[in-house]
Amino acid sequence: MGHDWGGYPSDLKDEQWALVEPLLPPARGGPKGGRREKHPRRRRIVDAILYVVRTGCSWRQLPNAFAPWPTVYWYFTWWHDDGAVERIHDALRDQVREADGRNPGPSAGLIDSQSVRTAATVPAATRGFDAGKKVKGRKRFIVADTLGLLLAVHVVAANVQDRDGGRRPLLWTRLDHPSVRKIWADQGFADRLVDWAAQIPGREVEVVRKDPDQRGFQVQPKRWAVERTFSWLTAHRRLARDYEASPAHSETTIRWAMIGIMVRRLTRIGPAARPGPRPLTRVPAAGQTPGS
Repeated sequence: MGHDWGGYPSDLKDEQWALVEPLLPPARGGPKGGRREKHPRRRRIVDAILYVVRTGCSWRQLPNAFAPWPTVYWYFTWWHDDGAVERIHDALRDQVREADGRNPGPSAGLIDSQSVRTAATVPAATRGFDAGKKVKGRKRFIVADTLGLLLAVHVVAANVQDRDGGRRPLLWTRLDHPSVRKIWADQGFADRLVDWAAQIPGREVEVVRKDPDQRGFQVQPKRWAVERTFSWLTAHRRLARDYEASPAHSETTIRWAMIGIMVRRLTRIGPAARPGPRPLTRVPAAGQTPGS
């Protein structure tokens, strides 16, 4: 029997939960042991995590409709440590590629970075200052396929240069996605990283340069897909700023955001459309009738 909770827009619908449930680790006792979890409870745990990622609320301010926040956070960390989030993400990515008529293994990728401010609770040792972007915080490096789906993510202090911070995600892409032979990048990854990529992981990094006569913003060939991925991510308020104490947990939060994006894409009927503006409706005060 299905469970359409209907509580929050971020909650998984039945057909979306059917995609995620088989990919979760087997149920086991809760954070203090004891009786095994009930079937619907895991769904509400996933819904709670997606709620935090989408709305940006703190763990302690989870609505009472969900499990107590320590329980939800325990599952967040357990599934992170177990590697379950990465496995769920990768399985869904393969399904999206196949639904789009692509091979599960991509042949090309795109790398880019994004500097974001951090909350005051983020340890100073994992923060830095990006002098180019004038941002004090962390920097996210991602490698995406040509559909904008995530292949690798690495979060570091914002003072790390692109040519240095890009090495680890490129190496992970080489190990996890050996079919990727070519990666497009912007000018920040030029020179030293291009040579390193050719010598160590044995992959071609092609730098897409701006037209010297360009004025204002223009969509860059090839690279627009990875820039769109960043716009998808920062639409999630938890990712508009970095709140996680651990950079590894920041990477997991990014994967949860992509999980939510992909399950909606897999269950979407027809092209995506944004809801239009809603007219304001005046609510009658107590004792008044509509129109009075």
